[in-house]
Amino acid sequence: MATPQQRTPPPSVPLPAPDPSVRDAADVAADLGVDPATGLTDAEAARRLAHDGPNELRSRPPVPVWRKVLDQFRDPLVALLLVAVAISLVVWWVEGAHGLPVDAVVIAAIVVLNAVLGLVQESKAESAVAALRSMTEAMSTVLRDGRRVTVRSAELVRGDVLVLGEGDAVGADARLLTATALRVQESSLTGESEAVLKDAAVLPAPAPLGDRFDMVYKGTAVAQGVGRAVVVATGMDTQMGAIARLLDSTEEEVTPLQREIAHVSKVLGLTVIGIAVVVMVLAAVVNDVRTPADLVTVLLLGVSLAVAAVPEGLPAILSVVLAVGVQAMARRSAVVKKLHSAETLGSASVIASDKTGTLTKNEMTIQRVVTASGEVTLTGVGYRPDGEAVAGPADGGGPLTDEALTREAVMVLGGGSLANDAQLTRADGEWTVQGDPTEAAFLVAAHKLAGTVDRVAGFERRGEVPFTSERKLMSALVDPPGDGAWALVTKGAPDVLLPRCTDVQVGDTAVPLDDELRAAALAAVERLSGQAYRTLGVAYRRVPEDTGPEGLEVHESDLVYLGVVGIIDPPRPEVATAVAEARRAGIRIMMITGDHPVTATRIASDLGIVEPDARAVTGTELDELDAAGLRETTRGVSVYARVAPQNKLQIVDALQADGHVVAMTGDGVNDAPALKTADIGVAMGITGTEVTKESAKMILGDDNFATIVAAVRQGRIIFDNIKKFLRYLLSSNMGEVCTVLFGVVFAGVLGLEGAAGGEAVVVPLLATQILWINLVTDSGPALAMGVDPETDDVMARPPRGPHERIIDARMWTGVLSIGLVMGLATLLTIDIFLPGGLVEGGDDLTVARTAGFTTLVLAQLFNVLNSRSETTSAFHRMFAGRWLWAAIGLGVVLQVAVVEVPFLQVAFGTAGLDLAHWAVAVGMASTVLWFDELRKLVWRARER
Repeated sequence: MATPQQRTPPPSVPLPAPDPSVRDAADVAADLGVDPATGLTDAEAARRLAHDGPNELRSRPPVPVWRKVLDQFRDPLVALLLVAVAISLVVWWVEGAHGLPVDAVVIAAIVVLNAVLGLVQESKAESAVAALRSMTEAMSTVLRDGRRVTVRSAELVRGDVLVLGEGDAVGADARLLTATALRVQESSLTGESEAVLKDAAVLPAPAPLGDRFDMVYKGTAVAQGVGRAVVVATGMDTQMGAIARLLDSTEEEVTPLQREIAHVSKVLGLTVIGIAVVVMVLAAVVNDVRTPADLVTVLLLGVSLAVAAVPEGLPAILSVVLAVGVQAMARRSAVVKKLHSAETLGSASVIASDKTGTLTKNEMTIQRVVTASGEVTLTGVGYRPDGEAVAGPADGGGPLTDEALTREAVMVLGGGSLANDAQLTRADGEWTVQGDPTEAAFLVAAHKLAGTVDRVAGFERRGEVPFTSERKLMSALVDPPGDGAWALVTKGAPDVLLPRCTDVQVGDTAVPLDDELRAAALAAVERLSGQAYRTLGVAYRRVPEDTGPEGLEVHESDLVYLGVVGIIDPPRPEVATAVAEARRAGIRIMMITGDHPVTATRIASDLGIVEPDARAVTGTELDELDAAGLRETTRGVSVYARVAPQNKLQIVDALQADGHVVAMTGDGVNDAPALKTADIGVAMGITGTEVTKESAKMILGDDNFATIVAAVRQGRIIFDNIKKFLRYLLSSNMGEVCTVLFGVVFAGVLGLEGAAGGEAVVVPLLATQILWINLVTDSGPALAMGVDPETDDVMARPPRGPHERIIDARMWTGVLSIGLVMGLATLLTIDIFLPGGLVEGGDDLTVARTAGFTTLVLAQLFNVLNSRSETTSAFHRMFAGRWLWAAIGLGVVLQVAVVEVPFLQVAFGTAGLDLAHWAVAVGMASTVLWFDELRKLVWRARER
């Protein structure tokens, strides 16, 4: 039976309605059937846990291995290669199944190799929701049967009374019952850089997530103070659970490179089928095919054409090239989780970045100190106390020589360090803080102004009046070393502190705070606030030495005002340069943050993202826009503040709908859905939460925004190199197609029919020779092109459009024309050495075919130099890529071997060539180079 203090709720305890933040805490507790003084009983907590389930986030079931394997074979080009394997096996079987089906075995091996590469790379990533779950594994202190007990956060239930203290992780969403100087770090959930002061008082109206001061949320942490709260939501009903649902319903975008390769594969597939059918029909008609043996020969010709037209190694080469690029990025601390995402970053037209911890250091820093005698600027950022104090503003000040100003600044920073609960420590050369980041800023600043640390050394705290939201002040009773008088040092909001002051410190003397000095102090506060600084005033008064620690609030009057400090979470020093480089590359930088609009605009202006007079749009404003208004806003506004997770998704979706390739950076839980939706999500490796790392496609190991720009450059280099080897592979394979196609059609003109010895179907090249070209001559140079160094300034051009083809009209023109020249040169070489035809020769078909085969191989090696650029001469930086020349040299050596080594002659149907044959082959092959040089010259003339 329920006790009078604790009512048994219905079997399913509903989430208190309406919003708990606008209801009295006692009423919320009553609805949940709990006495705030004693908490739930163990039995009741167990019953609720059994009914509602653990306080955990749902995770998607793991994808089975067989499904992952099948996914590797969904690419159209892979499907086409599998069809080629099947046809090769049929032909091999019809011909009597003699020996191994070499064509089928080699192509199948390449397909399997590509699948293995894909599986190995993608197996490194776990699901984002599972990361959320592991991130929240923690312990919580609750009241059970009137006793404080520690339980796993997964065992929390609605109605549990949380006992919160400094350093605790908040285990569930809860309505505050009490709060004493309670500050909660919510940056991972809301993006707010400062710890949020909490208050148990009822909110007058519903507020955005970051402004619900009477609520605490799962996944956040207590930075300062103590409090108690009643749990109102667990598991998937929490705000973090809502984010997990967003992740569940968010589909990952296909990368531009994947879309383009799929398009190329479709075009190649249709082209191959069309060409193969046409050639088989022509061969059957021209050669008067009647017997089954002749029909098999024609079918073999079709397979040969398929092998010639399809770059079988393309998927594997693409994976290897991307892997090499990914390794280069990793050396620059940019870890790409999926290969295809490497190129996507190079296509980014917008980088939508979180502010806290990404563009800024997430380390509160005092930059300005304003006193009665003037202003002091402190250089250096973050918790590392490197920097100095200068008089006046940093860009127009000078050495701090004014003794009065120096003394006043020392007293301000010293006073703030005494009325302080934070700690600054150094271990192994690294500086760390414990406690509230704002209070830590005073400790860091004290090290930058000479004499400040020494001035406060030896002071002992005798009492304290903690900070509360009602008072907006904190005071510390301090006893100086020696026989000095005790003092009460107070810091807090200037608008609250100044009315309690009757004097102001000027040098060594306290003078009356008249109307003129008071107006000057208020003007300084207003000026700093207008510059996006958070302001804190510092004051003091002498008190008797026998003053006790109780009742200190009565002494918080008749204070001597020392001055005000301006605090800000500063930008990372390297970010401004990175932003400028990105803008030079035509990339738009946007800031999306949960911080205050004034602060967001100030930081964005300092970094060069926007002009100083730009405005920030808030999440509330975004909620009021329709789809058209949202797209219009995202076209012109680059700073968004006080945004919720769904707002980030809206912004990314609007940008993508407008045709942008979006890179989204972030570090907090609230960034995860947007990171997953963006074309490429970039997570911070040091400050980022596990969920953002798992949701993202790329992780910055050094949390350095400049690394993103370096990755963009590498991504563009990767894209350029992909175009190089695609240009090479397609034009070279087109040369093979033209050779076979025109060789069959014009066999009589070229003298092939007369030299064939009565064969039903005559082909200029054997299927094994075509396969040799594809596997040996194609793969090495293509791989070398994948690691070719940057030839032009890739950051001097705008991003590639999302609908811009890798293989555009210009490239297709080059591919077809080079392929045609390659085929004509090969066939003309065969004709030169065969009796009859256009040119009279005296060799048999094997020698002539070997010469043509060699011409085609050498032409493709010349084409390596052509393919490094679409418009730039092959002689420009000709020897820059040593791997290219190694590949060319290897190709020449292998071709000499296949022509001159006896057992290879048998395997590939070749014959030895004399010097004259080699000279003709080299000369005919070089026509490819001279033709392309002429074509590029025409293109450059047109561009000029």
